Amino acid sequence: MSEDIFRKIEGFIVEKISKAKIPSLAIAVTSKDRLLYSNAFGFKNVEDGVPASVRTLYGIGSITKSFTSLAIMKLQEMGKLDVNDEVEKYIPLRLRPKGKPVRVWHLMTHSSGIPALAYAEALILGITGQSDSWISIARPEDVIAFMSDAEEWSEAEPGSRLFYLNEGYVLLGYIIEKVSGMRYEEFVKRHILEPLGMRRSYFTKEDVERDGELAKPYVVPSDGSPLPSKYPWGIKADGGLISNVDDMARYIRFYLNEGELDGVRIVEKDTLAEVMRPRVKYPFGMFGDEGYGYGWVITERFHRERLVHHGGSVLVYTAWTGFLPERGMGVVLLANGSGYPMSKLGMYVLSMLMGKDPYEEIKVFRLEKLLEGVSGVYTAYKGTMKMRVYTSGEIAYIERKVKHEKMVLPLFFVREENGMYVFQTYMNGRLVDVIFRDDKDKVILLFERYKLVKEI
Repeated sequence: MSEDIFRKIEGFIVEKISKAKIPSLAIAVTSKDRLLYSNAFGFKNVEDGVPASVRTLYGIGSITKSFTSLAIMKLQEMGKLDVNDEVEKYIPLRLRPKGKPVRVWHLMTHSSGIPALAYAEALILGITGQSDSWISIARPEDVIAFMSDAEEWSEAEPGSRLFYLNEGYVLLGYIIEKVSGMRYEEFVKRHILEPLGMRRSYFTKEDVERDGELAKPYVVPSDGSPLPSKYPWGIKADGGLISNVDDMARYIRFYLNEGELDGVRIVEKDTLAEVMRPRVKYPFGMFGDEGYGYGWVITERFHRERLVHHGGSVLVYTAWTGFLPERGMGVVLLANGSGYPMSKLGMYVLSMLMGKDPYEEIKVFRLEKLLEGVSGVYTAYKGTMKMRVYTSGEIAYIERKVKHEKMVLPLFFVREENGMYVFQTYMNGRLVDVIFRDDKDKVILLFERYKLVKEI
């Protein structure tokens, strides 16, 4: 891999995190044999001007779920449980959505049939001061009490549909403790982290403070500078691991080497294959074929290759990791803020390393490029009217302001046809086409009865 590719990647990362005002980001790229590249950008502590490094610790959020699922599979190898066991065998909680028992694997695949109960969202927003919501949940037993009538919240039979359920992974952590006789974090440490040489990956505040390299957590408002915040300590099996890019690169290599690393086998090859086998359709994907395995999202359509990946967010930390098993390559990204999706950064990196252009082959990048192209101020005939098109996230808006009136309408991309980009909005009780087209060196906007030209 040429240095030129990594320079382009670095430029892309700096551009995106700067625009999103993310304080810092660390990255590692690995093959199945060795670390190929690692770097860090920005500040781990903005107020004190302390730069991030590849040693900097970040919360990995829901990527922790893959560790939890791996721990369950390790216990199955040890003969301590079976993923087909009913959850009620281990937990004092009735879970029978639509009259059918929830099994361990249903929790691993978010297919219990119970929609998200939002305990983690309430906890994170409350602790970080982003909401007046509060929920007094500190232990798995508290979550069990919280879920006392959760089966009445169900929308589907177990195994039939994915509803991403953080609470389900808390229950998995509880099962690990009951079956192993060890605290969840101790079991993961002894059977996964230590054998993999992930010596600087932690669950507890005490361990992190002893290490001393944690990136300061930040909330990044949409219209201001990063604000120092708090980390929601207490989250464990569903999203509580703190790590660094070097350790996470080792974790990726373990998968690329089918269950072992540096001559140490953690789980059997067949077990790891089961972990990465999609079992329920993942409805939030970019490629249309995504399935959810045991703590991983899997697609076969990433530049026509298999990509195994997962993201994580606890608001003040965001993360993404993904790897290409057949190509033997993976990437991890960790940040102390949110704003630009880590998944898009990661897919950009992998695309570039594969020699592919993400803006040509991945829809979400094509849409990003399109939205950037149509954003701007537009002027009608001889300056009689002005409108502004701008983006927020992945949605465009068209705005017209006069002294005492303001119109703002969302624009949703529908199709491309004959060199025109057709969006739609809802106005005065009807759907209206909003059309952009390139006309030599100009961008034309056709909106309702008006024609406007983008100012250069």
